[in-house]
Amino acid sequence: MTTSPEGALVAAACAAAAGDAGVRAVLGDPARIYDDRPEHAAFPYATIARVVSRASERNAPRTLETTITLHVSSRWGARTEALDVVNALRDALHGAALDVEGRRLVLLYASYADVVRAEDRVTALGVLDLHAVTEPAGETP
Repeated sequence: MTTSPEGALVAAACAAAAGDAGVRAVLGDPARIYDDRPEHAAFPYATIARVVSRASERNAPRTLETTITLHVSSRWGARTEALDVVNALRDALHGAALDVEGRRLVLLYASYADVVRAEDRVTALGVLDLHAVTEPAGETP
């Protein structure tokens, strides 16, 4: 099965996060990180909200810059718990050396984090953006 470069990156990031003890401490074991959240998912959990990519440079169109946006939802402990989850995900993934199928990871960093209280005043929502640069395996910049 052929996996898109973005799909391979998301899979590697999710596997790394799910394998991290700090992430499992806040999201359970196995870690509740979903691409498609189950209807009655236990809180807190993280979801893959968005994946955006573009060619890194005009001269290297196969080198991709990708932003993965993770959303965190929390109800118990609200903002504090959501901050703990965002922080655990950032600690696990910022600078991580991911094994991305068919790609070489050049750079990975957490570029943005935010936590807000939802309108229901019960749920806290977190956002973590991960920025990555990848190139086809076997090529160098």
